[in-house]
Formats: sequence, structure tokens, C-alpha cells
Amino acid sequence: MKQSSTKFIVRNFQSEDMPLLGELYQSVSEKDAVFWWVGDEDNWSNVYCAFEDGKMIAKGQVSIVNIVPPGRPKKSQHSIYVNLKTMPERENDNALLESVYQHLFARATQLNETLSTEYETILCVGNNSTETANNQFFIDKGYHHLYTSYRMKRDLNEPIAELKLSDEFQFSHWKMETSEEERQYLDVEAEIWPDTPLGHNRLIEYKKNKLWTSMVVRQSDTIVGGLMTWQEEEHGQIEDVFVREPWRKRGIAKYLLTEALKYLKSHQLHDTYLMVLTKNQSALSLYESVGFYVDNEEIRYFTKLERI
Repeated sequence: MKQSSTKFIVRNFQSEDMPLLGELYQSVSEKDAVFWWVGDEDNWSNVYCAFEDGKMIAKGQVSIVNIVPPGRPKKSQHSIYVNLKTMPERENDNALLESVYQHLFARATQLNETLSTEYETILCVGNNSTETANNQFFIDKGYHHLYTSYRMKRDLNEPIAELKLSDEFQFSHWKMETSEEERQYLDVEAEIWPDTPLGHNRLIEYKKNKLWTSMVVRQSDTIVGGLMTWQEEEHGQIEDVFVREPWRKRGIAKYLLTEALKYLKSHQLHDTYLMVLTKNQSALSLYESVGFYVDNEEIRYFTKLERI
């Protein structure tokens, strides 16, 4: 039977809520759920918490994840994500979930008004496949399957292959120190993922991470492949692995990955992660060939977000 809640209140997160947030995080993390941290104070207008009898019983959060820049294909879509979690014993409490969700939806609608009307916006959620109750809540609200991704892990203490790059290619770290260099990178990245380009805001956020670097392979002055990597908590993270169409199947991606593994290991990290779409079996095989294995499965859902 669905639980029913009537005594809770919902409001934005405040600094004095931090101890209660820690308690909620501990209970949720024991269930291996996707839980967003609240971030800095300037983000708390996007965070809503439910309280009952002196406890934080739920937390919701909304964030613009992808902003499509001008000039991209018309089918491109901005994306805003929500994250909504309750105490494990309240995961079937639809009244609680709905109350927090309505605050998130209203805030997402406000954020959508700041985005270019040239493109549509989708409202998305991502959960581990084991979070069946939370996933069902969004399905019941009319969300549709967007895609499923694997989180893959690699033990950096295991041997890393020594690979060579063809003499026609040049490998380098690229710090993208100017706005023009960032634009060059984003143009190539958008060519690879025209529906979900990274965008300047997310690139800036990535660059703030400890040990952040991009690695690229060029042929003369042409970027043919790249990735980004950094430290996240106590492990490494690899993102945005790509090789442009004319240069694929020439060992470039595998070379870039081994260089990223060596870089992270050189900074005394012991493991690293990356995400792979399940529909991309060739990529899955590529990562397995350099020692990654599937660690977790995440399902993402979406609904179209209408403007006011």
C-alpha cells in the first residue's frame, strides 16, 4: 500500500540544514541511489527539501545540464535534469514525492525561460536501474526512456598497455586557456554529439575539477580525437572520448585512453570511472579492451518541458 504524508513542509535548502542533509545522504547512499550534493549557496534556490518531525525526509534538486548554442541543428535540445530522493522507508510515499516534484517542476519551468527559444527543452531524470520505485514514479508521470548507460570502472593498479601512435598524428595535453580555444573544442565536440553538445557552461565546470586536463590527437592543425580527465573525490573521471569520423578505427581512441590512465595513475589515484551508452556496443568493447569493466547501470527518462 502507498504511504501517505500530511505533516511535512517543503522549502529551499538553508545552511542550518546541513547536518540533516548528511543524515539523509547516509540513508540514501546505503541503497546505492543517485544523490546530488547541494553545491554552493548560490545553487540553493534550485534545491528543495521536505521536513517532518525535525528530520529531512526528502530532497529534490534541479539543474540546467545542457544549453544548445546558436547555430546547432534544429533537432538539438536543451536539457534540464531533476534529482529527487526520499528516505528509503518513504520511497513509495507518492504524496511526498509529488509535493517536492511540483517545486522542482516549477523551478525547471523558470530556468527554461532563460534558455533560447530556438530549441526545445527536455526535462530529464537519471537513476540507477535498482531504484525501481523512483523510476516508476517518473514513468507514471509520463516520462519516457531516454537512454541507458553503464558506469565503467578501471583499476589503475593493473598494468596499462604501452601503445604507439602513427607518425602522422601528434598527441598533446590541451589546457584551452583562451575562449577561442574553448570554442574550437566545443565546435568539434558538437560535431560528434549534435543532439547533446557539451556547451560552454559545462566545459567551464569540468575545468574547475582537480587535475583537469584535455588530451587531443591532431593531424597537422586538425583535431581528430580527444578526451577530458580529472580527479573527482578520490578517483579519476574520464569524459568526452571522441574520434572524428574520417579517422576512426586507427587506434586513436585506445591510445588516448591509455594516456589518460597513465596520467591519473601518475597522480597516485587507484581507480577511474567513465560512462558509456549501452546502445554503443563498439565503445563498450573499446573500454573493455583497456581494462574497464561494468560497475553500474543508470537509466535516464525525459519529458518535453513546455514554456509558460
